[in-house]
Amino acid sequence: MGSDIVFFAWNRSIPGRENLSSEHFDEFVKYLQALNEAGTITSWDVVFLNEHGGDMNGFFLLHGEPTSLDALLGTEQWVTHMARATMHLENAGAVRGRAGSSVMKFMAIWRNSIPD
Repeated sequence: MGSDIVFFAWNRSIPGRENLSSEHFDEFVKYLQALNEAGTITSWDVVFLNEHGGDMNGFFLLHGEPTSLDALLGTEQWVTHMARATMHLENAGAVRGRAGSSVMKFMAIWRNSIPD
């Protein structure tokens, strides 16, 4: 699957704010379902990692067309969800990236950019 992605990851709930994290998680899942149904994103996954001693323990991976994802990141709803996440999650952050066949397209551009 070739697509661009948004990778939204976090470490853990800030101690004492676990209930807020749980409530926001449910709201965010509903938000993503609505984005998927509207065609704003093409798919999404949520992953919880097993204990490993690191500082990333979960993430959402949203797939979509580049222009749709760029527009999404500028919406008030998205910005509000991200601002809320920083209030109850440690190390919460979102970054754009590539997945699937989009990686190979990027690698071709990258290889062609290497100086002789």
